[in-house]
Amino acid sequence: MNYRTKIVAAALCGTVLSTPAFAQNADPMDTSASTDGQIDGESELLGEDMDVIIVTATKRAQDVQQIPLAVTAVSPAQLEQQGVVNVQNITQVSPSFSTSQAQNSSGTVVLRIRGVGTTSNNIGFESAVGIFVDGAYQSRPGIALSEFVDVERVEVLRGPQGTLFGRNTSAGALNIINKRPDLFEFGGFVNATYGNYDQLSVQGAVNMPIVQDKVAVRLTGAWRERDGFITVNDGAGNFLEDTNSVDQFLVRGQLGWETDSGFRGRIIGDYSESSGDCCGAVEVYRSPVETGGLFGIVGLGPRGGMSAPVVATNPFDQTAAEEATENQIASADFEHIAETEQWGILGEFEYPLSDSIDAVYIGSYRKYESDEAYDSDFSGLDVFNILPGGGTTIKTMTHELRFQGDAGRLQWMLGGYYSNEKIDQTVVAGLGDDYGELSGALLAGGSAAITPPLGIFYAAAGNGLALDPANPLSFLSGGVDPAGTTSTNLFEQDSTSWSIFTHNTFDVTDRLSLTLGARWSDESKDGSFDQLAVNNPTCAGFLNGGVTRLGQAVGAAGVPAAAIPGTVGALAPTAFVLSCFPFVAPAIGSDAIPLPLPREFAGEFKDEELIYTVKLGYDFGAVNAYGSFTHGYKAGGFNLDSTAAVGGADPRFDSEEVDAYELGLKGRFLDGDLTTNIAIFYQEFSDFQVLEFTGAQFQTFNVPKALSKGMEFEAQIRPAAGLTVNAGVTYTDASYPDDCATDADPLRVRNLCGAPLTNAPEFVSIVGTTYRGDIGNSLSFFLNGQIRAESDRRTSTQPSEVPTTEAQLGNTALAPFDYQDSNVKINLRAGIGGADERWGIEGWVTNLTNEVTRGVTFNTTLRSGSRSAFTQEPRMYGVTVRGKF
Repeated sequence: MNYRTKIVAAALCGTVLSTPAFAQNADPMDTSASTDGQIDGESELLGEDMDVIIVTATKRAQDVQQIPLAVTAVSPAQLEQQGVVNVQNITQVSPSFSTSQAQNSSGTVVLRIRGVGTTSNNIGFESAVGIFVDGAYQSRPGIALSEFVDVERVEVLRGPQGTLFGRNTSAGALNIINKRPDLFEFGGFVNATYGNYDQLSVQGAVNMPIVQDKVAVRLTGAWRERDGFITVNDGAGNFLEDTNSVDQFLVRGQLGWETDSGFRGRIIGDYSESSGDCCGAVEVYRSPVETGGLFGIVGLGPRGGMSAPVVATNPFDQTAAEEATENQIASADFEHIAETEQWGILGEFEYPLSDSIDAVYIGSYRKYESDEAYDSDFSGLDVFNILPGGGTTIKTMTHELRFQGDAGRLQWMLGGYYSNEKIDQTVVAGLGDDYGELSGALLAGGSAAITPPLGIFYAAAGNGLALDPANPLSFLSGGVDPAGTTSTNLFEQDSTSWSIFTHNTFDVTDRLSLTLGARWSDESKDGSFDQLAVNNPTCAGFLNGGVTRLGQAVGAAGVPAAAIPGTVGALAPTAFVLSCFPFVAPAIGSDAIPLPLPREFAGEFKDEELIYTVKLGYDFGAVNAYGSFTHGYKAGGFNLDSTAAVGGADPRFDSEEVDAYELGLKGRFLDGDLTTNIAIFYQEFSDFQVLEFTGAQFQTFNVPKALSKGMEFEAQIRPAAGLTVNAGVTYTDASYPDDCATDADPLRVRNLCGAPLTNAPEFVSIVGTTYRGDIGNSLSFFLNGQIRAESDRRTSTQPSEVPTTEAQLGNTALAPFDYQDSNVKINLRAGIGGADERWGIEGWVTNLTNEVTRGVTFNTTLRSGSRSAFTQEPRMYGVTVRGKF
């Protein structure tokens, strides 16, 4: 195998961590080498120094081992070997990165770095982990779920990045760089995959120079289809569908050029569609209403629409909860419908103003549309649904202009940024035929202690009051069945952000460098909620005499006269919420009327912030050391939910800020065969943004204080020819400290103090090994294995039941099955192909031992006491064929 082929082999051996053996022909210390460090085609991946990894985390092309920043750079080979096909799979290659997804395909993805992220499921919330594709900001994680294909590299930037990357990077950033057109050579590739769950995937790209050395085009496409891994049954236990499926395609075209004057750039256009549905919720803890037989009594069957054969019936039966998770059986009354479409255009231009100064412009426009309809009560009953006819549209425009260059010992950058985002979301919600009976079961259970054994309404009916105890809402509303209730709500937000920034590195000596960066950011948002239509006679009837009728039922049930007012007062809030379920209630609320009546709102959010960083770096030779302080920022905004302004509440939430300290060492030893990185970090967040689903509404609030502190270690060693070993360990203590709130803060906020952040395991470790060798002169092979292990982690927002009184604080029951136990997941891949890499065939498996884990655990909608979970991918395996030309 010649030296050039050995370099290719070494590059393909890299797995897991921040040291993929890709290099660039440019001098690694030449920080003006390219616009954003884009590599000009595959030939330039094969630099003379195979130990140098070029990244653009500082918006300059630099050696990853010499920048004062914790960053994981992931190569295409690493992405392929670990089955990383989109943003959510980056957990396979970065121990500090994690992700989860909840109810729907597009709007519930949560990204976390160092245990910190922003809970999704509300279109008004933006991610704390910013996503940038070819330099353009993607405003929501769901927008960036397109397939990784023809990718040059993915950079995971850990810690706040606001100075260089702008808005909403208080936890970190993902910098995704696609391969740009190669001006010199014609070529391309085609990959095809078949796997379990009938997975079919085809990827390909072709590069075509139009004017040799001057202009080229690159066309890229991908199509992927896979059945769901969660079985969905109806209320009778009959098969309905598989969910958590994939059905998507992507096409991308690029025009790239470079002139003799040095003017270079590219224009990128892309289009993608997805109709895969996500996500099925698996019940892990049975509602006491079901255990008590109340669903059967009101005519909804003994299971009340649930079909899983095994569900925990007490909060300590961990074995049953794990079996329910592993069975992956969900319930619904109709099939999930999901259609997503998006397209975008991006322009990237660089012009050398002089030998030492470049002007760089990146502008983009993207339109994203999503239409979904799904069962929102997660049971086979027809209770509460998001209906067809709604949808979400997000239009985003970004512009960035910067000037950068060298002046002796100074590397400087000065720029400006502008973005505008428009969100329109229409939600059509409805109550089904079983809603009245489900409410009857809940009211029977809630009042059974007053008039045993079946509560107020059954006792009243038994004593002669004319009402149907199985559907008491009809009585409370004056004779109206809630079935068929609908509402159509419109949420809008118009956001404008602009900033000016500078980032400068001064070489104090040949070994000591000082970096100073600052960014002034201005944010403004106009947000509103309008109710376009509502048909809810049940709520109207309850508001017109419902409490009086409740009193009649209480009296007829035999409650002593003296106790009737108190009993009515205790039952009225529940009866009110069920009669006027917040998501379909008329928007006629006022300051005097609390939940559940929504109220329309229209308001403005404005904020501005100075983001800044100071870094010191010292080059000891084989080791580079750095220390940094960064003040980061994430803008506030609007809770775009119909319940956001109930009772006069402010629908806005405050901006989040973070002060981050970091010390790091980066070493390269043994002639580059050993690379080690260590980072120690401490991050203190103020006004930490939280979104919580309470079972009846989505609440947003700011926690005064949250912390993330810990240590990261990464290493790569090549102990022998063809053998590469990678290891990484992250220790993270991400929590709400005991003093996270004051006595003046709401009990819901104070209840978090002392608890770990959601989905923030203390320990995550990744170890991977790759061996590559030759078979004769014409064949080569590789063997790759990886183990990822994580410790226990919380999967819910609240660690325990939210107290209702000061005396209950710290004494309420823990949330059942909040913790996901520690787990180990193993990936294996082996392949054989031509020594010239023209063809190859690979067999692979991810999650070899089929460890089924929970990503999010929550209180099941309208199912008192029940807990359900969204699970993560089980074992996947298949065969991939690759061709290159």
